[in-house]
Amino acid sequence: MTRVCFTLRIRPDRLDEYLRRHTPVRAEMLEEIARSGRRNYSLFLAGDGLLVGYYETDDDAAARAYLAASEVATAWEVEMAEFFDDVDGRADQTPPLTEIFNLGDQLQAARTQTGS
Repeated sequence: MTRVCFTLRIRPDRLDEYLRRHTPVRAEMLEEIARSGRRNYSLFLAGDGLLVGYYETDDDAAARAYLAASEVATAWEVEMAEFFDDVDGRADQTPPLTEIFNLGDQLQAARTQTGS
């Protein structure tokens, strides 16, 4: 399982509309995300427009490829493009951040080393 986190910037003047379009997201798009293999998917939004996304997947390259080829996801991304600042390409293809710490992983490693 791979944990994926990414950031985007929502245009400040579009925050209310962006929130409206995500409460709720259309059912067909929700199903497409699930079919791609992304799960435990969350978006977090700061008041200044910083958007942080997180999801888990078994194969991120396959999930990205699935969404890139999906007509449903492509239509959604076209609609959403107007909300983002400084996105080169599709928002669902944004490069992930590098994970540098995970409590569970480090606890497991520490317990393995100490034999606990």
